[in-house]
Amino acid sequence: MQAIENSLDALEQGRPDSPPLAFVVLICSVATIGGFLFGFDSGVINGTVGGLQQAFNSDTAGTGFNVASMLLGCAVGAFFAGRLADLWGRRTLLIISALLFIVSAWGSGVASNSPEFVFYRILGGLAVGVASVMSPAYISEVAPAAIRGRLITINQIALISGLFMAFVSNYWLAKTAGSAVNEWWMGFSAWRWMFWVEIAPATLFFLALLFIPESPRYLMISQQTSKATDVLRRLYGEEEVQRKLNAIRESVAGDRNPRMADLLERSGRRAGKIRKIVWVGIGLATFQQLVGINVVFYYGAVLWQAVGFSEADALLINIISGAVSIGACLITLTLIDRIGRKPLLLIGSIGMAITLGLVAFAFTRATIGADGSLQLSQGMGLLALVAANAYVFFFNGSWGPAMWTMLGEMFPNQIRGSGLAISGLAQWVANFAITMTFPILLTGIGLAGAYGIYTLFAVLSIAFVIYLVHETRGLELEQMRG
Repeated sequence: MQAIENSLDALEQGRPDSPPLAFVVLICSVATIGGFLFGFDSGVINGTVGGLQQAFNSDTAGTGFNVASMLLGCAVGAFFAGRLADLWGRRTLLIISALLFIVSAWGSGVASNSPEFVFYRILGGLAVGVASVMSPAYISEVAPAAIRGRLITINQIALISGLFMAFVSNYWLAKTAGSAVNEWWMGFSAWRWMFWVEIAPATLFFLALLFIPESPRYLMISQQTSKATDVLRRLYGEEEVQRKLNAIRESVAGDRNPRMADLLERSGRRAGKIRKIVWVGIGLATFQQLVGINVVFYYGAVLWQAVGFSEADALLINIISGAVSIGACLITLTLIDRIGRKPLLLIGSIGMAITLGLVAFAFTRATIGADGSLQLSQGMGLLALVAANAYVFFFNGSWGPAMWTMLGEMFPNQIRGSGLAISGLAQWVANFAITMTFPILLTGIGLAGAYGIYTLFAVLSIAFVIYLVHETRGLELEQMRG
C-alpha cells in the first residue's frame, strides 16, 4: 500500500488539477473485496477435502467433482456477468455476487450430502465468476490510466490475501479441532466452520457496495449522461469532466447498445469472424489456468500429503505459499505501470517453465513407501518445495495480476462486457478442466506427469506473449481499438 500512496502523492504533485484520488482509491478498495472473496472461496476448499470425503463417502472422481463443482458456476457467472453488466450495471452485478457469496458460504457448511453441497458451491461459483471479471472491470473504468495497473493489481493482492486467509483459517481450525474432520464448536465439524468464516467478509462487501457509484462508462453507454457527469466530477474533478465525457462519447459514437455480435469483425476480409483481440483475451485467460496454478491452491494439502508431509505440515506449506504470493504481488504493484504488462507476462512465463520443470523432475525421483504413498528424499523434497514456491512467486508476480489487468482494460468500451464474458468463460472452463483432471492424473500418470503437462503449457505461453500480446500500459480506455 505504501507504494500506491507514494505513486498517488507523486501524481497529485505533478498535476494541480489531478482527481480526488483518495475517493478513487476508496471505491476501488471496495471493489477489491470481491477479489478477496474470490480468493477465499477458491482457497477454502483446500483444507476441507478430507472432511468432504468422510462426510459424503466420495471416491476420487466424486471428490474431484465436489472440489471442481464451484468452477461450473464460475464459468456461467463469468460468461453472463459481462452481458448482464451491460444491461444492469457493474455495481449491480457486484451486489448480486455479494449476496450469492453469503448464501453459498452458509449452505456449503450445512450441506448433508454431495448434491446439496454441489448446489451451494455452484452458487458460490456464480459469485466468484461475477467478481472475477467485474471487480477488475469496475476498477479499470473508474481509475486514472497512470495508476490503473496498480489499482487493478491491488485486486490481485486482495485475491491472494483471500487465499492466504482461507489457508490460515483452515490451518487454525484444523489445529484447534485436532483435524478438519473433528468436531470443533456447537457440534459441527471444523471443515464446516471453514466455509462459515466467509460470511463475515461477504456481508461487509454487500454493505460497502451500497455506498459506491456506478461506472461512468456504463452510465454513458446506457445514455445516463447526467449521472455519468456527476460520477466523473467526483472521480476526476471539475476540470476533467468535459474532456472525459467527450472522449467516452467519441469512443462509442455510432455504436449500438452492446451485444455479443460486436465481437465479430464488421468489414474487410475478416468480416463475420471473431476479432483478433477476443482471441488474445481467450488465450490470456486460458494459459493462466493451463499452467496449473489452481492445483497448488485447491489441492495443496493433498499434494504435499501425497509426498509424505503430515496434514498440519501440508496446511502450513499452504500458508507459506500464500505469503509468497502476496510478496510477489507487492513487487508487481511497483512495476506494472513502470515496465508494463507484457514484460511481466514474459518474465513470468519463463520463470514458471523453469520452476515447473524442476518440480516435475523432483517428483520423478519419488519412491513408493510401504504404505503405498509417495516418498521423496530430503534433497528432492527440498527441491520440490522451493521450486513450487518459486513457481507460485513467478505466477503471482506476472500472470496472476497482469492477466486480469489486461482483460479489464484491453477491450474497447463497446465490447468490454462481451469480451470479458467470453474470456471469463474460457478462464473458468480451463480452470475446471485442470482441477477436475488433477486427481485422475495423480492416480494415472502421477505427480511428475501432471507437472510435466503444466510445464509444457508454460513453455507455450512464452511464444504466445512474444507474438500475440500487445502492451496497454498508459493508454486510456477510449484508446483501446481492438
